[in-house]
Amino acid sequence: MWRYLIGRALQMVLSMLVVISIVFVLTRLSGNPVHLLLDVNATERDQAILTHHLGLDKPLPVQYGIYVRNIFMGDFGNSVLTRRPVTEHIWERLPATVELGFVAMFLSVLIGVPLGMYSAVHRGSVLDSAARVFAVLGQSMPAFWLGLMLILIFAVILGLFPAGGRGGVESIILPAFTLGYFTSAAILRLTRSAMLEVLGSDYVKFARLKGLHEQVVLWKHGLKNALLPVVTFAVMLFVQFLGGAVVTETVFAWPGLGRLILESITTRDYPIVQAGVLVLSALYLVGNLFVDVLYSYLNPRIRHARA
Repeated sequence: MWRYLIGRALQMVLSMLVVISIVFVLTRLSGNPVHLLLDVNATERDQAILTHHLGLDKPLPVQYGIYVRNIFMGDFGNSVLTRRPVTEHIWERLPATVELGFVAMFLSVLIGVPLGMYSAVHRGSVLDSAARVFAVLGQSMPAFWLGLMLILIFAVILGLFPAGGRGGVESIILPAFTLGYFTSAAILRLTRSAMLEVLGSDYVKFARLKGLHEQVVLWKHGLKNALLPVVTFAVMLFVQFLGGAVVTETVFAWPGLGRLILESITTRDYPIVQAGVLVLSALYLVGNLFVDVLYSYLNPRIRHARA
């Protein structure tokens, strides 16, 4: 088990180096931020001074080496536009993204697991058909279109929720549902498939033969054993929400990390783009490792195989 964890940790380090390299090259190819920071009447000398101040006059390999060294020292540099430390920008926006991810994951599980379970129990019924339609719609509607429709109906027409921004509890309902609807449909289908397999197992049949109440059979013996793939998938959902909420955060003007990265790409603020992508990539890789460890813990057969 420890050898497996050490190997996965080394894979994480190599993956992060690849991410750093790709982002570094792509941000440099997008253009020179000096032209955005200086006035159109700036002279070539002004441009040269600012380029030297930002360290952009050095060869790319030198810039890359300096950036990697600073990352390992915990220094992401300063924002090109605000001249504030990049870590301040990250920590200001990260809580909003984590909050949105948690609520979206909670809604996904709250909607997907019960519907998937009862869809499997009542296979072929009207409820099963309605649940599968719900799943197909959830996995086919684009997030930006769903978000705009929710704003139109619940914010503009009905006036029940704010159209955007981060405020009270009511401000997170629409963006969290927009972000979580697609994944709730995936959880529904996964739970349904797992429950159908569990309901045909011998121990569920034996529990029914013992005369246990049907709800006890379903919730204690059925769902408990069917939740293994759902739990691991739900953890991965949260990690994906942290990095995949750019569209939702933009539609609802949610001040999260994804929106910060998008704004920084527009203004060519290299340090924030690099740090933001690095943080999201690190969270994703750590989440993958956590899922692997969790799955090994929940499934003894996998744990013994890797040991």
